[in-house]
Amino acid sequence: MNSPNPGKILSLRDLVTALGQHRAAGRRVAHCHGVFDVLHPGHVRHLKAASELADVLVVTITADRFVNKGPGRPAFNESLRAEFLAAITAVDYVCINNAETATELIKSLKPDFYVKGSDYVRRDDDPTGKIYEEEQAVLAVGGQMRFTDEIVFSSSHLINTHFDVFPPEVESWLGEFRRRRTAGEVLEWLDRASELKVAVVGEPIVDEYSFCEGLGKSTKDPILAFRHRSIERYAGGSLAVANHVAGLGCTVHLVGQLGETDRREDFVREHLAPTVKASFTTRHNAPTIAKRRFVDAYTGVRMFEMYVMDEHDSSSADQQEVVESVRRECAGADVIIVADYGHGMISGGVVDALVASPRFLVVNTQANAGNRGFNTISKYPRADYVCMASHEVHLEARAMHAGWRELVAVLAARVRCEKFTITRGRSGTVHCTLPDDVVEAPALATHVTDRVGAGDAVLALTGPLVAAGAPWDVVALLANLAGAQMVADLGNRSTLNRVSLTKAVHALLK
Repeated sequence: MNSPNPGKILSLRDLVTALGQHRAAGRRVAHCHGVFDVLHPGHVRHLKAASELADVLVVTITADRFVNKGPGRPAFNESLRAEFLAAITAVDYVCINNAETATELIKSLKPDFYVKGSDYVRRDDDPTGKIYEEEQAVLAVGGQMRFTDEIVFSSSHLINTHFDVFPPEVESWLGEFRRRRTAGEVLEWLDRASELKVAVVGEPIVDEYSFCEGLGKSTKDPILAFRHRSIERYAGGSLAVANHVAGLGCTVHLVGQLGETDRREDFVREHLAPTVKASFTTRHNAPTIAKRRFVDAYTGVRMFEMYVMDEHDSSSADQQEVVESVRRECAGADVIIVADYGHGMISGGVVDALVASPRFLVVNTQANAGNRGFNTISKYPRADYVCMASHEVHLEARAMHAGWRELVAVLAARVRCEKFTITRGRSGTVHCTLPDDVVEAPALATHVTDRVGAGDAVLALTGPLVAAGAPWDVVALLANLAGAQMVADLGNRSTLNRVSLTKAVHALLK
């Protein structure tokens, strides 16, 4: 039944047609699905055993953008993985699955047997829980679930041991971490953090990406002309923070302020996670904040950015409404995460209400073009945990070239707080409890598409972890995984969730 390699790799549509012809001839179909990142003897034996169950063996692989195994994965792109599989004699067809799970694929292919390895026999060991959905899909199309009993290897372990996915300093840090902690320990801290009730306070922002094609210089004016191609909008600012926290499993209540004009409340609520309870006050005579980024559609290069907002502080009446909302909605929280973008919602009495709360207070003040660097952490007299980017701490310290130890000393002198995280881009992160409990961790990102939203993800993840008492090395690993996930995609297009973090932790620590 085997065909030449080029004929083995098919689109889903062509594969469905081919399988229909085989069924018409009375042939049975077996189906295997996975990432198959590094083919090893365990894979080959598994596929050979699966092929013996039926007349035709189909192997489908997860497309690159849906491989949730952390930074640097997959080690081989989808085209190469498909080519490797097509070279195996036992395999009749290969198809790339452009979806997060195999459930819909199973419904389309209708295999007689859906075959997994022996490591899936215990369904509860699957960190994603997708094996249950796949089994139900197989049964729904009249198929059977089967498990092979062949030698088992871990692609992730082979990659971690024999491949240089990360630079030497990162591999060294991860190696030391693996000797100290297991994936189970790390995920236990995520479980503890997920039990917390979290209030998120900050400005909702609509992030817009307008994709354009360059046409050249205008014939009449000394300006560049572009052709509009498409536009994407994402929930940014405090909306993104709330979504990330909800993705961890926490109970989340968002306190935000929307504009009176161009309010966009329908968009905002539609793009919040279903589990986020939101309370919005109104900022009169102002729009809901939007940040428009104009992007070259071919290269992905951002050309310029436009802020749509009122840069002044809210009126005293609007501020008082926010104060009352903070006091009311944060009263039942275990943790308050303040995402302060410096666009007028949080000032004066709002800060007083936040620092007066007995709840565990997590604060980030962002320096950006819209606030011209005037929004610094010293506006908060106290916090239980501060998470900031290094350039924001440099602004607070008024010291452009100071090292992180000097910066933390400045922070400690200006904010009554003992716990800090400083994110440093490609240089990684620093986490400390004063005076001398310090962990430095390298960046884990292997591919950077867009840095927008990375800091918000780190804030959202580390706040509950620190409040739950997680050790700094665990906080550091998860924070840098979150940052790596976010910078690999555009803006806040993706959201942190337990499944992707769990798979990444298991993959990194094998």
